Amino acid sequence: MANPWDSAADEIDGKASIYDRRLAGRLLRFLAPYKKETVLSVLLLAAISLLEIAGPYLTKVAIDTYVKPASGAAAPLPAAASRGLLLLAVAYVAVLIGSFGLRYIQSNMMAMVGQRAMRDLRLRIFRHLGSLTPSYYDQRPVGQILTRVTQDVSVLNELFAQGVVAVLGDLFILFGIVGAMLLLDWRLALVTLTTVPLLAVATAIFRAKVRVSYRRVRTRLARINGFLQEHLQGLDVLKFFNAERREARKFDAANADHYEAHVRNISHYAVFYPVVEVIGALSIALILWYGGGGILAGTVTFGVVVAFIQYAERFYQPVRDLSEKFNMFQAAMVASERIFELLDTEPAIPEPPAPQSIGRLQGAVEFDRVWFAYQDEEWVLRDVSFRVQPGEKVAIVGATGAGKTTIANLLCRFYEFQQGAIRVDGVDLRAVESRALRRQIGLVLQDVFLFSGSVRENVAFGDRARGGDAVERALAEVGGTRLAARFEHGLDEQVGERGAWLSMGERQILAFARALHYDPAILILDEATSSVDVETERMIQTALHRLLEGRTSLVIAHRLSTILDADRILVMHRGELREQGTHAELLAKGGIYARLYELQYRRQAAAAHAASASVGADVGASG
Repeated sequence: MANPWDSAADEIDGKASIYDRRLAGRLLRFLAPYKKETVLSVLLLAAISLLEIAGPYLTKVAIDTYVKPASGAAAPLPAAASRGLLLLAVAYVAVLIGSFGLRYIQSNMMAMVGQRAMRDLRLRIFRHLGSLTPSYYDQRPVGQILTRVTQDVSVLNELFAQGVVAVLGDLFILFGIVGAMLLLDWRLALVTLTTVPLLAVATAIFRAKVRVSYRRVRTRLARINGFLQEHLQGLDVLKFFNAERREARKFDAANADHYEAHVRNISHYAVFYPVVEVIGALSIALILWYGGGGILAGTVTFGVVVAFIQYAERFYQPVRDLSEKFNMFQAAMVASERIFELLDTEPAIPEPPAPQSIGRLQGAVEFDRVWFAYQDEEWVLRDVSFRVQPGEKVAIVGATGAGKTTIANLLCRFYEFQQGAIRVDGVDLRAVESRALRRQIGLVLQDVFLFSGSVRENVAFGDRARGGDAVERALAEVGGTRLAARFEHGLDEQVGERGAWLSMGERQILAFARALHYDPAILILDEATSSVDVETERMIQTALHRLLEGRTSLVIAHRLSTILDADRILVMHRGELREQGTHAELLAKGGIYARLYELQYRRQAAAAHAASASVGADVGASG
């Protein structure tokens, strides 16, 4: 099964580079609150680099002063030589301990900075996701968005904790080693550094190869994540159709692609590291050749040659570290581009620059020649106009795809309509802040979503402050007292992920209680009683008669028996408002509504007749 975001992932990976100044600048802003720790970490790395350089120099001093003095220099007395070597040995150990201690402090400090910066970034992403409208999520798989918040942010954590500042430390050591070699003997230093062009060529080839292979790894990992997310959500369907083996083969193919891409990426490192070792060995060979000749000629001391060998070995360690960090930087650029692409996404519905205050709504709703399409000009609503008076109960009916739910979505400002106007209490919705509007609207959907937590937490989910017994009252209003009494822990009973431990009817009762606890001025019911039994529906309908008093309500329903008492019924057909009136008026017209009602009545009568016949047959058989 192909994933719809494969091409998008390839495009993002294709655009990413090892370094992008604009992206890097935006990333560094997340370090701004911790600049003191960052600056201190850089200073610690500078001190560490000095200590790293000091070790070989101490070795040079020990050899040239106490072990094998340069020609023409007086040899020290044995006692003085012993004391001098002991002091240098202590100094060498002190350098190692100091380097270890400073590196521990620096690593710990940057790890904390990285975690804090990522905490800030995750919070910013989560808040931004909450500001986006549903149209954004319609176009992107959930797995892709989760990857942004988790995996991509973790990649940036590695960059901050081990990348940005650590690279400076490696550069400090490289330049320090080159400076020390030039000071000790510039001719031998130049000979030693003749291998650097070879290293540059090898690194350039490595970077080009790794960049391509890394993109392949990322895109194939995105496919695996998307495949898993989709199939875990549809596990029941997968099992019902006995498709486990077939889908397992598809996953095996995607997994094999990821494996091959990863192996190819590893193979580049497996070649590059030995090449660096060979180049390092070549530089040491040059030191032995030229430095040995210098010792014989008396132009270079033995201690200088030993120090150069140690410096050469230490010179290539930062090079290997920088090569490892290349992959980290590549990952960080890709991850940051993905993250900033998300953060730069503006909500599809802009907030007004000077929002108009609406206070507590009376509940008047008006659609004035509204046109809406989810894509281009594939109109879902066509020139729809109607008015709902405060406190009026209006039902919206029609065939699937007629535009009923779209009306609710537009009223809640989940989507932006293209033409016309929608008003509440005479105020255009586009002049009202979306949050202020949604504080006035209660919404109960057919597919109820409950969050992990207790019954009480889900009923009191809205941001309105209520008294201590408000949850109990809301449940009682919708007939949920018996439901609460059934739970072992009462209202503190856990509902499970998405309310998995409750039946569909129980979840809908809690959704009713949640909407009523929110105390909305306008209540929207979208097929809200379609999954409850007849007794529960009758109980809820009785409660709604009492609770909808004083509130404007829009009831979207397929089952026409649930909206017979509506003050007015709007009949939608292919995105247009074709009929409106009371139940009796619409039946008298003999139009679309009358045909819908007659069709449902026949189905119900046929079902009842079949059930009666089945019962009669059972009775006859038993007799």
